[in-house]
Amino acid sequence: MKCIRIWMFAFVVALTGMSSGMAQQPSKNEVAKLPDLLAAAERNNPQIQAARQEWQSMQQMPAQVATLPDPQVALQQVNVGSPRPFAGFTNSDFAYIGLGVSQDIPYPGKLGLRRELASKDAEVAEQKVEVMRRAVLSELKIAYFQVAFLARQSAILEGDRELLQQMEQAAEVKYRSGMGNQQDVLQAQLEQTKLLREFTANQLKVGKLQAELKQLLGRPQTSPDLVTEEISESAVTRTSDELLSAAQSNNPQISGARKSVDRQNIAIEIAKKDFYPDFNAQFMWQRTDPSQYRAYYQFTIGARIPIYRKKKLQPELAQAQIDKNRAQTDLEAQSQEVSSTLRQEYIAVEKSSELLKIYREGLLPQAKVELQAGFAAYQSNRQDFQALLASFLDVLKLDEEYWQTLSEHEAALGQIEELTGVSLR
Repeated sequence: MKCIRIWMFAFVVALTGMSSGMAQQPSKNEVAKLPDLLAAAERNNPQIQAARQEWQSMQQMPAQVATLPDPQVALQQVNVGSPRPFAGFTNSDFAYIGLGVSQDIPYPGKLGLRRELASKDAEVAEQKVEVMRRAVLSELKIAYFQVAFLARQSAILEGDRELLQQMEQAAEVKYRSGMGNQQDVLQAQLEQTKLLREFTANQLKVGKLQAELKQLLGRPQTSPDLVTEEISESAVTRTSDELLSAAQSNNPQISGARKSVDRQNIAIEIAKKDFYPDFNAQFMWQRTDPSQYRAYYQFTIGARIPIYRKKKLQPELAQAQIDKNRAQTDLEAQSQEVSSTLRQEYIAVEKSSELLKIYREGLLPQAKVELQAGFAAYQSNRQDFQALLASFLDVLKLDEEYWQTLSEHEAALGQIEELTGVSLR
């Protein structure tokens, strides 16, 4: 009887430790805080850097397309009576050397429109930088919270292993005293092996997520693994309507689609301008024998006449108008997709928050009290081992479900932050 009391006391102590939440296993690595990792990803992630460099490249285009074409310089020599250089230069006013310059001049307004078009392209590229930045940070948050959950799950499995050892020892005491059977002992040992399997699978997932985190942070895979902080529930202080309004204003995919519509409006104006001629101005200086003849000065204005309207210009304008309609449709699709995703994530946050409360205030305390009572009943032969084991597995499952739900709650918040640009932590 004294031995049974000792096992009962040890079991309650172990269960109490699990109820209060076990700390993560100690690590030599420094705990990585999420804000620090987000800042590091913004600096070092190669995908963000590549998108930013593309935007910087696009910023160099407006000045280029708004500049006049390079002028052309021409050198002429006209001979009279012979192909020899300067033949007739001193005795004929038809022989001369000439130096000229010409300049292509687009129709007024075309260069300005091309500058605006290139500027819109740069603005669209800027929104792509923001899309990539938010996507990377969102992936980082999800991986971080999943690693934190797996760390908590490892602690739960370790605590449950200790409880199973207590149960196995209790079953063995009863078996040796003739009040139990060997099957109970073997069943407890089997469950410990199953926990070992779960722990190994847990470490496999952690390894994959650690590799993903290092890739997102731009770190070598040989760098030390990250140790996460313990996650806690974050409350949502914004309403669904407020977040939806923020998404419509701040979401880079919607902003990029709007700028694409503006770009296509400018493309239509350029297509209309192509119906007007471009010009070419030329100036030529000609010189014969200066002792006998005066110099000649020639100025010429030319124009490119857009005569292929049906074959070229009208299809070009029609294409620009179709592209504008496509951009407008894409804007509507992006807006609806963002609104739908935001609504789903908001509902996920609300319902997961309710679930967490149910776990904390109902399911977990009830299951752990039932397990304690079941262990006491098993010790006094009022309950068999299978019922006690079922209660234990209920506690294990509910504990893991709680932390998984908490991880999903925080990941959904990360998705909302990506969609709206609003910080919710």
